[in-house]
Parts: sequence; structure tokens; C-alpha cells
Amino acid sequence: MTFSPITHIRHFDIAVPDFEKQIEFYKNHWGLTVQHDDGDVVYFAAEGSPEQYVTRVRRSADKRLDLVAFGAADRASVDTLAQDLIQAGVKLVFEPTDLQTLGGGYGFRFFDLEGRTVEVSTDVAVRQHRKIERRESIPVRLSHVVLNSNRPEAMRDWYEKHLGFRLSDTLNHPHVGDLFYFMRCSSQHHSMAIARGPHASLQHASFELRGIDEYMFGSGRIIRAGYRKLWGPGRHRAGDNTFTYFTDPNGNTMEMTTELENLEEDTWHPHIYDVQEPETSDQWGTGGDMNEFITKEMFNDSDDRHLFVAPPV
Repeated sequence: MTFSPITHIRHFDIAVPDFEKQIEFYKNHWGLTVQHDDGDVVYFAAEGSPEQYVTRVRRSADKRLDLVAFGAADRASVDTLAQDLIQAGVKLVFEPTDLQTLGGGYGFRFFDLEGRTVEVSTDVAVRQHRKIERRESIPVRLSHVVLNSNRPEAMRDWYEKHLGFRLSDTLNHPHVGDLFYFMRCSSQHHSMAIARGPHASLQHASFELRGIDEYMFGSGRIIRAGYRKLWGPGRHRAGDNTFTYFTDPNGNTMEMTTELENLEEDTWHPHIYDVQEPETSDQWGTGGDMNEFITKEMFNDSDDRHLFVAPPV
């Protein structure tokens, strides 16, 4: 059942000051493959994914989230979405056109409610990919991204209204209110989520591994390489997926996961989960409690000064 013009998440793009260390992290430890390198911009693919790339890293004096890119079914869907956004007063970076980025395609870019640059595209060339083998502990694909916002309710409403996302589940604190909205564009429990935070920023990006064994081997590899484990391994209640979070060389949070829940659209009803219950954050009880230190680490550096400023193509 199709309910959104968005079909899936394609990639997220970041700019980082410690460029060489970020490249080394993704290439030599996280398990991504360099798809293209022009010196100041490196595109990374996941071996199991048909997407040309799942993340792009740009050399920059400033750290920022450059872009979040989603897929659409066809050119008609792209054109219709663009016209709907224009009529709703959403500011476009550029109108639908043939894209000059890796893999080409047809798409457009616009600013979301808080000024992040979002791309929607179709007809991107399929990358030659392969089946990830048993115990091969590298990412199959990009699973989801989570965005921090100091007005998460408005962001949730905006993505529901303009991009057709649906709410899957909510994390709530009885004394603080809603903390986390899990949003879907397909049967996957979430392709993006919105987290309450002090400013707009990338909360984390999540990469899916083949299964539990591969996820544990991958988590162990990153730990042994000396990167800081922020939280995990464990299993969340919302989405029923596994998690291990790490801090990358530029202070972004990266997650390894697997087994993210697929929903029956006709029967699913969103839950409200109390974060005071330990099982909400970690059903297994192996990852340690979610605490203020972890939360603050995931706030990341503010993107506020970059909002409504489109990054280089």
C-alpha cells in the first residue's frame, strides 16, 4: 500500500572538519566502500545496497548535515510533489531537473520546516551490489536517520502533511512530554525519526547489518578499533531493532542495527512508550540505561547557522 510519494531513504551527506579521520573511519572500520573520491568529497556505498551511495563526506571548516535524500517511485511522483510543495509555500533550492550528482537521476531539492536541505529523486542508476554473506559484518544498507529539533511536534506535522510520512510510535516522558517520533514512508517502522533537542542537528544515522551475528561482530570490530561506544548492544522496543551507538571522529553518532520491524499497514496503531520503563530503551537490558550523558552526546553540534543555506552540490 502506497501512502507517501517517498519510497525510501537514499543517503545523508555531512561536512566535517576532520576529513581524513572520517574517511578512515568509514572505509577501514565501519565497512563502507568508496564509490567515488574527488579529493574533497568522498562518496561511500554499502555493499548490499543498490544505492549509488549511502553517505557523502565533504571537507569543510564547519561541521554540518548537508543533506538528507529520499527516493520516489517515478518522475510523475517527483513532479507532483514539487508542485504540491510550491503551492504550499515551501522554498525550493531548485525545481525538478536531471541531477548531476553520482548516479544521475531526476529530482529536486527544498528546505524543510527548520531549513534543512532535502532531496527527492528517481531514476538514479542502480549500483552493482551483492548479497552480504553470513558473518560478513559490514552494512547492507542505510536504515534510517534521526533529526534533532527544538520543535518536534511541528516537524512531525510538517513531514506528515508535505511528504506523507506516518507516525509509527512515540517515546514519551510523563513529566517532559513527547521525546521521539518514529516516522515511516513504507512498511519499515521508520526511515526517519524526530527527536526533541535544543537545536536542529543530526541525532544519529543508522546502518543495517545482515543479522544478529553480523551486527555483533560489527559492533565488536568497532570497539576493538578503539572508537567510543556510546550505548549498546541492546534492542529497542519501538521498531524492535538492535542497537549499538558509536561516536565517529567528528562527534556524530553512528548506529549499527538489524531486524527493524516491518508493519502491517492496515492493522498498525501507533504506541506511546514511557521512557521511564527500562524496556522502552532496551528490551534485553544489556546496553545500559539511557541517561542524560547519552542524550546530550546525541544532541550533536547545532546546524542552526547553516539552515536555509544550501550546501554545495
